[in-house]
Amino acid sequence: MNDRMHKQIVKAIRNIPQGKVSTYGGVAKAAGFPGAARQVVAALRNAVGLPWQRVLGAGGAIKLRGDYAFEQRFRLDAEGVTFRGRKVDMKLHEHKFPKAKKKTRKTVG
Repeated sequence: MNDRMHKQIVKAIRNIPQGKVSTYGGVAKAAGFPGAARQVVAALRNAVGLPWQRVLGAGGAIKLRGDYAFEQRFRLDAEGVTFRGRKVDMKLHEHKFPKAKKKTRKTVG
């Protein structure tokens, strides 16, 4: 992963407000790299101070294992995020990133 990609992914993660969540794929798309969910995982693995608990698997599933999964659920519960069974209620808590503005080309003439 290049430095630009890492910075964009970290920026997208930091933009998820308390009480909201997104998916690995949603963060990748918001950062401008659709399909780069694995790079989001890598950025989370190496970053310090990010709200990592707000990033989930598809459909709102906690993908971490063991104590990390309990820690993630505990942190989300503390933020007021609700669950439907083992998944976050995405209808209530999914963060909607702003649509990226399309770059317009200037016409010469």
